[in-house]
Amino acid sequence: MTDWAQVRSADFAVPSDRPQAELVAELSAMLRSPDPVVRDGQAYAVLRTWIRRGMLGPDLLRALGDGMVARFGDPEVQARTVAPLILDAIVSAGFVEPSWVPPFERWYVAEEDLRGYDEKLGWLHAVAHGADLLGSLGLDSAVEPVEMLRLGIGRLLTPTDHVFRDLEDDRLGYALAATLTRSSLTEADATEWLDPAARALAVAPTDGFRAEFANTLRTLRVVYVMIDQGVRVRLTVTGQSGTEVPHREAVRSKLVEVFRAATPYYF
Repeated sequence: MTDWAQVRSADFAVPSDRPQAELVAELSAMLRSPDPVVRDGQAYAVLRTWIRRGMLGPDLLRALGDGMVARFGDPEVQARTVAPLILDAIVSAGFVEPSWVPPFERWYVAEEDLRGYDEKLGWLHAVAHGADLLGSLGLDSAVEPVEMLRLGIGRLLTPTDHVFRDLEDDRLGYALAATLTRSSLTEADATEWLDPAARALAVAPTDGFRAEFANTLRTLRVVYVMIDQGVRVRLTVTGQSGTEVPHREAVRSKLVEVFRAATPYYF
């Protein structure tokens, strides 16, 4: 076993006493650990750094990504929710396999454990971690941006008892706003993904306002503010960057329609 705390203290230098593939496999296994020090402080920190510094070749990135996709079906919640963070690092580094997208989409809308922080397991944060990956995929030229917009609204409208409390609305709002900067989106693509929200929110609640509706409104308000003020999109190796949403006025008008559907007395 490698002393990963020592690897961190040595500025994440790759140990020379073992094959790199073996080291990556060990770190991947550690990502299932219920101990947040092992999972986040060691395995995730090392892998993220190696990926960002370009220290893993395409074969290792593909194998690691495939392993993370398989984790979406893992019985352990911490294994499922750390997987999108690793995939986000890989995609942000410019490497993506289209086959990774459908399993991610299925997991993101279906995940029921939406806790942010757990005293024993540490950060779980399924919505926020999934949002980070959604945003990276939404900016990648290999992925249709409208897919990610529809995924985001699908996650928001999925019934839940969890009310966002750990900035999940900001993380998902940013991911959606960043995706909306893609120049390939038509005006219809940039607005029609909001139709399910408008329909759902137009139905007056008879037994209290459900958590997913509150989450949806809060997240879409984040989208509105970011579009209004300009979206800071990081430059990636895919060449996608920008601060403007191509159909800004149409999207803002559509968002107001959604808000009006929920609270017509305010508009």
